[in-house]
Amino acid sequence: MSRTAAKGGPQDRDGATVSQLESYQDEIYLTGLTGAVPGLPTDLHRLEEAARAVMTPRAFDYVAGSAGSGDTAAENLAAFRRWRIVPRMLTDVSTPSYAAQVLGAELPVPFLLAPVGVLGIAHPDGELAVARAAAGVGVPMILSTAASAPLEAVAAANDGGQRWYQLYWPKDRAVAGSLLGRAQAAGYAVLVATLDTRMLGWRPRDLDNGYLPFLHGLGIQNYLSDPAFQAGQPTPVDDDLQTAILRYTQMFGDLSLTWADIPFLREHWNGPIVLKGILSVGDARRARQAGVQGIVVSNHGGRQVDGAIAALDALPAVARAVGSDLAVLFDGGIRGGADMLKALALGAQAVLLGRPYVYGLALGGEAGVRHVLRALRTDFELTMRLTGLATLTELDPDCLQRA
Repeated sequence: MSRTAAKGGPQDRDGATVSQLESYQDEIYLTGLTGAVPGLPTDLHRLEEAARAVMTPRAFDYVAGSAGSGDTAAENLAAFRRWRIVPRMLTDVSTPSYAAQVLGAELPVPFLLAPVGVLGIAHPDGELAVARAAAGVGVPMILSTAASAPLEAVAAANDGGQRWYQLYWPKDRAVAGSLLGRAQAAGYAVLVATLDTRMLGWRPRDLDNGYLPFLHGLGIQNYLSDPAFQAGQPTPVDDDLQTAILRYTQMFGDLSLTWADIPFLREHWNGPIVLKGILSVGDARRARQAGVQGIVVSNHGGRQVDGAIAALDALPAVARAVGSDLAVLFDGGIRGGADMLKALALGAQAVLLGRPYVYGLALGGEAGVRHVLRALRTDFELTMRLTGLATLTELDPDCLQRA
């Protein structure tokens, strides 16, 4: 068992060094001497089935479900199997360094928590538990507009952690501007504007359950707590929740948005802006022309367009098209350290982790999320070292072979 790590590396919120964090594998084995085993699977692929047993059927289907036949979500996972890692021998990986900086965020290893809405349906502590866990292990959290807790409360739970804010762009510009102003005031450093969800895709698992959490008043807490939203209500939100929910449904998504609307974001946000949902080279170039600082190559976890290109298949061409002009992040199917390595080798500067941490939340609250984040980090670091790579700069397409 190895305990070596990057010298002088970053510390987590509790003061643990990188070397201590990298010892999660050793920690599990040593604890095993007492007869104890991890309470959650260490194979992140197995989390989904474990979570099914503890979540309500409709909550599980909402998280696990996807658009149409599920083909896009399946392709996201299959795309990783089409690339194979080519390990290199006899390289010095005794003191590796896998830390990265992306748009001002300090990453112990290059991953962030993807924005996932309505986490209250997975666990009563929802986004607050995730915020605490993320801060505790030094992983930035991207908070969804569709959170089940107000963004200020999540910021307080995140305390000294790093946090970004994801915007679902509403039709009401006053509300949009208000949400952005609140996020900046609460210390969210980067704006992630999701472009691919101006309306919901056809999601059979939710439809079969007749279940949309927003209609039950879940996942709209940022709206209900927003001064601009409240100002437009004919009656106080607390007195007439149904009217507020109806108004939210009329406001969600703006099908008239075009590239000409991007300056609105700059007018209301002082920090870096990232556009999420980019799959085509043309859109990547338009994003660069729009003057944003980054893009997320993503198909929304397969939840919007059935039959869309896998995010990983879109990544290489998009990354080549923008070069070093934009930060390129990746979202779609990350389930382990090998997946991270492949996405980074194909052009991403960092990846986003989505469903697995939600399953960890469902299974164990804050501790469950911490387990998932520590497992992914350790798996990635071990995979890099066993592949013979001591730094992120050594990652490139030559590390892979197309199957």
